[in-house]
Amino acid sequence: MAVGQSIPRVDAFAKVTGEAKYTADLVPANAYVAKIVRAPVASGWVRGFDLTKAQAVPGVVRIFTCFDVPDIQFPTAGHPWSTVPSHQDICDRKLLNAHIRVWGDEIAVVVARDRISAERAARLVKADIEVLPALSTPDEAMAPGAPCLHEEKPGNVIVHSQFHLGDGTFDEAAATPGAVVVSGHYSVPAVQHCHMEPVHSFAYMEGQKITVVSSTQIPHIVRRVCGQALGIPWSRVRVIKPYMGGGFGNKQDVLVEPLAAWLTTQLGGHAVNIELSREEILGCTRTRHAFDWDVQAVASPDGTLLARTYCAKSNQGGYASHGHAIAANAANVFKQCYRDRVSLDSESYTVYTNRPTAGAMRGYGIPQGCFITEALTDDLAYALGMDPLEFRLKNCVQAGYVDPHNGITMHAYGLDQVLEKGRAAIDWDAKRRLYQNQTGDRRRGVGMALFTYKSNVYPISLETASCRMMLHEDGRVTVQMGATEIGQGADTVFTQMAAEAIGLPVDAIDIQTVQDTDVSPFDTGAYASRQTYVSGMACKMTGESLRGKILDYAAGMLERSAESLTITDGQIVDETGQTVLTVADVGMESCYSLTNSRHLTAEETYHCEQNTFATGACFAEIEVDLALGQIHVLRLVNVHDSGRLINPKLAESQVHGGMSMGLGYALSEEMLFDDACKPLNANLLDYKIPTAMDTPKLEALFVEVDDPTGPYGNKALGEPPAIPVAPAIRNALLHATGVSVHSLPLTPQKLIEHFRAAGLLGGEDHV
Repeated sequence: MAVGQSIPRVDAFAKVTGEAKYTADLVPANAYVAKIVRAPVASGWVRGFDLTKAQAVPGVVRIFTCFDVPDIQFPTAGHPWSTVPSHQDICDRKLLNAHIRVWGDEIAVVVARDRISAERAARLVKADIEVLPALSTPDEAMAPGAPCLHEEKPGNVIVHSQFHLGDGTFDEAAATPGAVVVSGHYSVPAVQHCHMEPVHSFAYMEGQKITVVSSTQIPHIVRRVCGQALGIPWSRVRVIKPYMGGGFGNKQDVLVEPLAAWLTTQLGGHAVNIELSREEILGCTRTRHAFDWDVQAVASPDGTLLARTYCAKSNQGGYASHGHAIAANAANVFKQCYRDRVSLDSESYTVYTNRPTAGAMRGYGIPQGCFITEALTDDLAYALGMDPLEFRLKNCVQAGYVDPHNGITMHAYGLDQVLEKGRAAIDWDAKRRLYQNQTGDRRRGVGMALFTYKSNVYPISLETASCRMMLHEDGRVTVQMGATEIGQGADTVFTQMAAEAIGLPVDAIDIQTVQDTDVSPFDTGAYASRQTYVSGMACKMTGESLRGKILDYAAGMLERSAESLTITDGQIVDETGQTVLTVADVGMESCYSLTNSRHLTAEETYHCEQNTFATGACFAEIEVDLALGQIHVLRLVNVHDSGRLINPKLAESQVHGGMSMGLGYALSEEMLFDDACKPLNANLLDYKIPTAMDTPKLEALFVEVDDPTGPYGNKALGEPPAIPVAPAIRNALLHATGVSVHSLPLTPQKLIEHFRAAGLLGGEDHV
């Protein structure tokens, strides 16, 4: 059995020895270097350029401005496209932009023979810019008379959505005798992905074919968007995705690939290389969406949740990217975690501003939605004087839950087991009692947060994936997936699935890590925690198809029925368990038989029309230094119901990585801006991600409840680990101090202000 085993990563050796080739390793030696000229303001119009000094720099090949590029607007988001117009992304960006909407907007590009010449010339490009007021927040952008960032969206609201559930109203619920009502304004900031490998692409031409080599999560979508941006048939674009050093959603947008593709067409097909600096990546690519909420909740005296209201404003930044999908997902988690017995009212706005464009980031709106959901839940439990874990057990969704709007169903239910397992692991009951009524400047607390997360994008968007397998003469099988390995371990999981489906040992499977859209079967890419669930089903289907072809051929060789044979560990055995052939025997004969040469391959497409929920929870134990305003995380325990684990060790490492991201979201990470929307900390010195010294003991636990819709009982795990950590730490702070903080991150300055307001600190000696 290959599935369920903790086999080593199939790409581990190549990565640790340096054999793996990333985009930077493949750039042709004579490639031109392109340096983007970025706007020094966040809002305005380019009226002209002075290129005299820039063009005089030795080594400069060409300089292109926003007035030179095709007048085509194209999308940037990595959503799967559809022939149905309502399932197509907003086209609001050009290769270079005369209308400046974000600080660092692309207004021109210098192409030179080397990096130093390109950077020197880019600094000498002078733009005449009409500066407009910068809109920093959704409220500013929605105010009457505010400048319009995109003509097709007057008022700067991309989408406003709302829904109502239940037969009553919030006011009716609040009138219940003894009802407890809490309300508040909550917020989370924009944060960054901080993937190790830079945003990097290069392009060249061979005949009429444009080849783009890119560090991307979505090669087939990049191909389509490049075709759209250049106004050419999509088949004229070939995208190659080599080994990749992380993306976390930032590379789920099409970033510099269309510009690289267009530049090579203007330079005789010569290779053109675009690699962004770390400062450009942090300040000028994508961020996680900042949110502001106004919410209310009401419960009866016995802790029964009656009603809630939710109003969210999502700060989209200058371009639509993934648009309202993030805000809609955040609102979904608000309804998908708890049962409101009377009513639930939700309203969401996604608003253009002059902040950096926000896009996909690990969790896709659910970390934001989980923060508000779980912070409000603890605040309500605190007001009731009720244990917050007991409150959740009383009110969380139950087995068989069906989302009333999209029909996504909780086919397998492990949430109750998750909560009880976490309760025991953290010693919840004893520590909740132990840490009550503390005094002094150092106090401890335990907190928790739960979540639900779907396993792909159906039915909101198209879900499709393909796989191809080929049997070789020696009995080995090559697997080609359109799904992308971006560092998360997908190739290892697919290898195990293929081995399981065919009946081979894992070391007989060779998986192709590099995707090439001219060769690799179609897949929309790495996002939505979909690959093991959706692409994995394509892998299983293809493996079973190839297995059937191998057995059919073997049956012909043996002159017996295929139904009497099976494959076990590369051996073809009969009903008695006796080995009658090997898969290698079949591979050799099928290739070289003089009478029946039939090359055995299989390719299957899985058009997914189902979805399911993964669930989980984080339990945090912290110590708070009131005088310093510091939180020391002592323990973090994540418990996940992600169905059956394909590779337990790989699953554990996924959880540890996600918990580390959640830790930064909770305590230190935040993009800072001045009044003109210029990023102030777009570098890894001033932008504070946790280091090894900041990371506590991380514990990953699992409840394995087979999901009947997964290829092997599995469901989402890629993004869930990052979701519940921040609210769990925030809720542990509430337990330790009684102070309810309504925003992230929980920085020392913010905490001291809250502690002082709550009367926990004295005068200036506690500054």
